[in-house]
Amino acid sequence: MKTNLSSQITLTRIPVRYYRPENAYEQSVLTRMENIPTNIYESLDEGSAAVASEIASLIRKKQNEGKNFVLAISGGHSPLSVYKELIRMHKEEKLSFHNVIIFNVYEFYPLPNTSAGNLVQLKEAFLDQVDILPENIYSPDGTIPKDKIYEFSRNYEQRIQEVGGIDYVLLGIGHAGSIGLNVPGSSLNSTTRLVTLDSDSRNEATKIFSSLENVPMNAITMGISTILKAKNIMLLAWGEDKAPMVQKAVEGKVNDVVPASYLQTHNNARLAIDLSAAYELTRISHPWLVTNCEWDSKLIRRAIVWLCMITDKPILKLTNKDYSEHGLGELLALYGSAYNVNIQIFNDLQHTITGWPGGKPNADDSNRPERATPYPKTVLVFSPHPDDDVISMGGTLRRLVDQKHNVHIAYETSGNIAVGDEEVVRYVSFLKDISDKYLPEQNPLLDKALEIKDFLLNVKKEGDMDTKDILFMKGRIRREEARTADRFMGVPEERVHFLDLPFYETGKVKKNDLSEADVTIVKALLQEIKPDEMFVAGDLADPHGTHKVCLDAVLAAIDELKGEEWLKNCRIWMYRGAWAEWEMDHIEMAVPISPEELRLKRNSILKHQSQMESAPFLGNDERLFWQRAEDRNRATANLYNKLGLASYEAIEAFVQYHPL
Repeated sequence: MKTNLSSQITLTRIPVRYYRPENAYEQSVLTRMENIPTNIYESLDEGSAAVASEIASLIRKKQNEGKNFVLAISGGHSPLSVYKELIRMHKEEKLSFHNVIIFNVYEFYPLPNTSAGNLVQLKEAFLDQVDILPENIYSPDGTIPKDKIYEFSRNYEQRIQEVGGIDYVLLGIGHAGSIGLNVPGSSLNSTTRLVTLDSDSRNEATKIFSSLENVPMNAITMGISTILKAKNIMLLAWGEDKAPMVQKAVEGKVNDVVPASYLQTHNNARLAIDLSAAYELTRISHPWLVTNCEWDSKLIRRAIVWLCMITDKPILKLTNKDYSEHGLGELLALYGSAYNVNIQIFNDLQHTITGWPGGKPNADDSNRPERATPYPKTVLVFSPHPDDDVISMGGTLRRLVDQKHNVHIAYETSGNIAVGDEEVVRYVSFLKDISDKYLPEQNPLLDKALEIKDFLLNVKKEGDMDTKDILFMKGRIRREEARTADRFMGVPEERVHFLDLPFYETGKVKKNDLSEADVTIVKALLQEIKPDEMFVAGDLADPHGTHKVCLDAVLAAIDELKGEEWLKNCRIWMYRGAWAEWEMDHIEMAVPISPEELRLKRNSILKHQSQMESAPFLGNDERLFWQRAEDRNRATANLYNKLGLASYEAIEAFVQYHPL
């Protein structure tokens, strides 16, 4: 089954202000702050299909002319969906790559052997699945002696020239604005060379090397000058975590702090991005600065919040002059005065705040985000990993339990790859001590445990996959941590569900695509519980990618069940992860968290001991998960307070999802 809800989910994040211009004039007005032509697509799949179609067209054109097509490709997550579509076109539409010459944009250095690195990933994801001639694949060599790199780099540049130069280069953008592995500080005149990787690049490379410790410190990469000599450049960016750098690259000044901004100097450089990655472009985030708007409640709320930040005033103190001086005169014409707009938005935000996320019994809730009836509710919280529930909505979870709702928690994946080997060794050693005291005779369980310990300490090498037994133990460690946190939060064990969705169980960072088997498991749980209220992770900036697949699994199951009566009355709330909160214009339910509740939330997160300092995937942020969560919750409360609303210690925010 091919389950694709990407565009549906993304659009819940973008107000209706986004539209495609109908004529050239409208396009030029809307994009006048953009210094690189940028195509915005509703989903990753739509954008990838368009880019792949363009590449295929150029390949066929060269074939008809009897010429080679020289394509430079990069690694990372961004191009994978393009490669997948090109493979489909090869298999289903007979697209041949026999005339394509490939240049790998970068390779990590030093590599222990030729079975590791970026080229290996590119072959697995793309090159080995089409009919490219092996002799037409060129790549930096991550295994050569260091004193040979300079000569190799010169020869690499020369080889590019010998084949007629690069026709098309496909790039992603790093979190620090890098292209290829040209990190901040790279010169406009740089050519292929050895570079030292910055922390952002190394963190992103953990997807290839499993852990930060395994990521090489250096890389051999095409330089900025090499890339800019290509006839066509396509930069890809998907997901809201790329939005800040997309904005800087497209609308900021050309500088070496954001190497992607150098693409502004190229006549045929373009961007293909989805709506989430476009979120901070002016035409999306502040369209009133570039065009006349079709105002709706969310866009007005966003504009007023922006105006409050610009003027450093709460909502009710904004004046007609503030509106006029900052490009919001349209709202004065529509509403008559600043006061009329102010009071509407103030009341709108006030009504998002509730201390009863499950609904207050016997209350008139016609103007509230929650519902009073039925009471108590059956509540189902979906958690992608075994700690996302407490990290993202631990305060709300505790409130629901305290208010006597029947709370169920469903952990969608085992989270086993995010457990360090030392955790398994610790538990095995504990098991041995127990066995020595109570089962001194030899037993198969202890033998298996000691076999695992010996493998981890004496056999396993960097880059080796865990065995099924080790993955089982790591999964059980996370399962028991989740149970401990749930007991602390007051959720009984019989209401805790471990789904272990199959897509996740690869034992590798790279997961399988969503399948019917995943959706069936979620669907069965929904039919069993029939919740009155549901919470799902809607974090589109998840660094693992697991959150998005888990979200798709739940929404696909909901889509298949949409005819059922219980679902018609079920409210579905989306929460965010540890990295960011919903923007103010989207928040529909804000749950205040007291200092005591925030402390309880922190303690529940700390029950997940394997995910503290030693967790393999902490992302690009040095703060621990509980610190990120508290900072995020306090920042949301501070924003409400700055806007002139009540002052709370912290706030957890939610957006309602409406099935189509």
